[in-house]
Amino acid sequence: MKTRILFLLFLGVLATVHAKRPNIVLIMADDLGFSDLGCYGSEIETPNLDRLAKDGLRFSQFYNTAKCHSSRVCLLTGLYCNQAGSNSLSRGATIAEVLRPAGYSTWMAGKWHLSNQPTDFGFQRYWGHLSGACNFFTGDNTFRLDGRKWDIPKTLNGKPFYTTHAITDFALDFLKDGKIDSNSDPFLLYVAYNAPHYPLQAPEDAVKKYKGRYDAGWDQLRQTRYAKQVTTGLIPKRFKLSPRAPHVPAWDEIKDSEKAWEARRMEVFAAMIDLVDQNVGRLIDDLKRRKVFENTLFLFCADNGGCPFERTRGRNLEPWDPKSYWTYDASWGQVSNTPFRLYKQNQHEGGISSPLIAHWPNGIKAKAGTITRQPAHLIDFMATFLEIGQARYPKTVGKRKIDPLQGKSLLPILEGKERKGHETLYFQFGTDRALRKENWKLVSAKGGKWELYDLDKDRTELNDLSDKYPERVNEMSKEWFDIAKNKDRVGKKALSPARGQIKDLSFRKDTSNQLEE
Repeated sequence: MKTRILFLLFLGVLATVHAKRPNIVLIMADDLGFSDLGCYGSEIETPNLDRLAKDGLRFSQFYNTAKCHSSRVCLLTGLYCNQAGSNSLSRGATIAEVLRPAGYSTWMAGKWHLSNQPTDFGFQRYWGHLSGACNFFTGDNTFRLDGRKWDIPKTLNGKPFYTTHAITDFALDFLKDGKIDSNSDPFLLYVAYNAPHYPLQAPEDAVKKYKGRYDAGWDQLRQTRYAKQVTTGLIPKRFKLSPRAPHVPAWDEIKDSEKAWEARRMEVFAAMIDLVDQNVGRLIDDLKRRKVFENTLFLFCADNGGCPFERTRGRNLEPWDPKSYWTYDASWGQVSNTPFRLYKQNQHEGGISSPLIAHWPNGIKAKAGTITRQPAHLIDFMATFLEIGQARYPKTVGKRKIDPLQGKSLLPILEGKERKGHETLYFQFGTDRALRKENWKLVSAKGGKWELYDLDKDRTELNDLSDKYPERVNEMSKEWFDIAKNKDRVGKKALSPARGQIKDLSFRKDTSNQLEE
């Protein structure tokens, strides 16, 4: 009898060891479009992320909020942006605040872009900038290390200062200082790269690597990326490539001098993504050296689609000159969002669709290299981490009363199962809005007419069915306004009716404090 008890205890110990909670590395890129990684159709060299996708899982219908700060709120809290209190997080708990009491070390490096500092919201260590964007070579005055002001040096660790490299340097320092190895407690490492958000700046050698690669222009590149997406199975052939937008000129119709300029700025954009990938490789190598890579859940995502804003200053300056300030506009933004329509801010697929790569050797049961077509959203990270981290979702954090969790765990998808997904997914930024209900999507740009699409047949949103199904438009629009007003608590301007609709005068006071950057 005693032998049997000891044997059962031994099995219990083995089960506990086998079920050791995973480390979590959550990486968010900034203004990186759906097609900007090699494994999502791009010609940009991203071998490290491509390898994670090959050995892990890719999502083809993963959603963000089409904007920087709101996506970060959703990622951190598992709630819709205003539901969580927008940038104040006044009604949301962060992933750090729920995992830290469960025994996780909680670290962050990179862009914050919300109120206060990460160390005020559960992160034990933080290095990065609190601003929404900064000069990649000289930074700005919002850089902090563990809550204290941090001045930008000319060099860091023997290299000229460059924000993308520095973010990784500090992430690696946190792993080192935490003495991470196969016997240590689990950790959460949130890495928020500012790249490839403007200004488009990169070291000279990184830019010159891509010299000449964009001379053929955006029209050809969109076709090339789309063909790769179809060939690899990422995009089913029934989804047609959206046509070049009317506000984007044909490449062959612009002056040769403009072609040279346009090709150059895309070379810089590509270099910035290449450098992000190289730095992801540094993280992977360090975790392998520490023998914790196999039990680390890697998640790589982006905050919105490609950016359409033309804000370039100093075209005569080189992009490795700290005084430069290049951006790219809708012409290349449409390439980033291949095969979809529209951009950052818009709730059409081009604005809200982004890559999600998941890699976890000890936990993902889906076949390596699988592309899942199950819809998911940034709000699902919190529920996933609660489940795998054996943590509890709080009702209060300090003086904050926390809203009920909105997201659903991704674990069934990682295990190769069909999860019971969201009945509806809601989207809003400013007067751009959408609602996805099963395969139906209702969407409006800038408060304009509601458009209706069957995403099972028309993911690229080319065949508006709103006139054919007015009852569905009415039903779904009522649901959008109900969620916006009563759950997300958006302000008066965001509740303005789409043009051509009956105005609802029962607005609540505007307390959304929405950000535009």
